[in-house]
Amino acid sequence: MSLASEYKRQFVWRAWPQMFEALPLVRGQLVLDLGCGVGDQAAELVGRGVRVIGIDINDELLREVRSRSIENAQFLQCDLRALPDLGALADGLWCSFAAAYFPDLSATLQSWKRHLRSGGWIALTEVDDLFGHQPLSAETKSIFDAYAADALAAKRYDFHMGRKLRTTLEQCGFIVAKELILPDQELSFTRPAREEVIDAWRARLDRMKLLREFVGARFENLRDEFLHCLASPHHRSTAAVYCCIAYRDTPP
Repeated sequence: MSLASEYKRQFVWRAWPQMFEALPLVRGQLVLDLGCGVGDQAAELVGRGVRVIGIDINDELLREVRSRSIENAQFLQCDLRALPDLGALADGLWCSFAAAYFPDLSATLQSWKRHLRSGGWIALTEVDDLFGHQPLSAETKSIFDAYAADALAAKRYDFHMGRKLRTTLEQCGFIVAKELILPDQELSFTRPAREEVIDAWRARLDRMKLLREFVGARFENLRDEFLHCLASPHHRSTAAVYCCIAYRDTPP
């Protein structure tokens, strides 16, 4: 299954309606969708009466989203750490499940802030403790913890970014209006996972080449134990999905 297909499948497992309802959307606003993926969220935003500029670095995902010809939306390819001059300041910035790829999030937020008008809003959504599922053996948990620490030290990914969103926004001068902790049928739930969710996790783990390299010969055992954990009648998550909505300065 392609990455684009995986993203499409995951869409129904997120609490998007709750997130969108919390946004201060006004018809005619210009919203930047930072890390737009296959465009499912851009389409939802457009359906709520705003214009969208979606930005992503991934060729495959951009080909998919452009093939959809979403009205009142355009899509650009660039690194989110170096946004080009877009010709107008945005009314809102939407970024879901991308912030963790910028462990030095403060610097990234300061660069994004230059593209947001006075009184404009930003909404960040991110998972915290992605591998936070039980029951796992102490050895497996320690491997995941070590991998998370290695990713952070190398500035590749912050597995605990979700809990840091509010503080980081405030440190960058944003005024946080709402912080939500959201249910998620794939990332944060307490029950045995459905088969399609386990399949999605298997695909995610199998495409994590750096995790495979880090674990070495133990990878398949690690993956299989994690999937067994998800299917267990005793499964529970310590992972959480955070959403923070903030303003550049005084809310309108």
